[in-house]
Amino acid sequence: MSIATIDFPMHQDYNETTMASEVLKIAMGQMRVDGGLPEDNLNGAAFMIMAAAQEHCQAIVLPECLDLGWTHDSALKLAQPVPGPHSDRLAHLAREHGIHIVVGLVEREGDDLYNSAILIDDQGDILLKHRKINELDFAQELYCTGTTLNCVDTILGRVAIPICADNLAEAQHIGDTLGLMGVDLILSPCAWAVPPKYNQKKKPYGQEWIKPYTRLAKKYGMAVIGVSNVGTLETGDWAGWNCIGCSLAVGRNGKILEHAPYGEEAEGMFIVTLSLA
Repeated sequence: MSIATIDFPMHQDYNETTMASEVLKIAMGQMRVDGGLPEDNLNGAAFMIMAAAQEHCQAIVLPECLDLGWTHDSALKLAQPVPGPHSDRLAHLAREHGIHIVVGLVEREGDDLYNSAILIDDQGDILLKHRKINELDFAQELYCTGTTLNCVDTILGRVAIPICADNLAEAQHIGDTLGLMGVDLILSPCAWAVPPKYNQKKKPYGQEWIKPYTRLAKKYGMAVIGVSNVGTLETGDWAGWNCIGCSLAVGRNGKILEHAPYGEEAEGMFIVTLSLA
């Protein structure tokens, strides 16, 4: 992928109604992820991060398993520790551009692999790491299950970074626990996929996320942002399924701030603004 020639669509800011003068500007990096091609994927992330910084965003959220692709079997050979080469490169970009980054990476720890997310601050320090808890059954053949749940206080507010299905209705106890911990902002790397012949016109994608995101926002006054990649899954039980974006941001009042375009080619960066908690 040649990042120099990509023309990403850029939405106008979607503002949450607020009387506060200070706001957070957060970029949603709905980017293409190609399984087993970490260099291409990290180059794409670098382009998104640079673009978000140029738009004066304080943070950018990037997809799940960004380096190697969700459930791609290249993880068996190519997964890196965290901290490690892949996270180090992203930390350098955070420091270079002065921006917080939330990103999903495949993490190696000894003989084990984890579907992990990290929050890197604008100085390049990893403030928080989360290992996915609610992983699909077939994906558990590749990834171990996370055993901890945490949050961290930052200049963005109190932040948590659960991954994708950690936020489904069936796993609402995870979000409820974060709500009881006083989290202001959930930033969630995702990989939302549909079967090859999915009929978007007949059944528009997204309700499975809108409902739990909205419930959390209204119950705890937290904003919830999930960012999916686009592209095609190549290995695993869902080989041939398409990741279709549809990245979603719900404000603290439960209103949808952004619902990004649908499609395996719907690559773009979308910006939302939120009042500081």
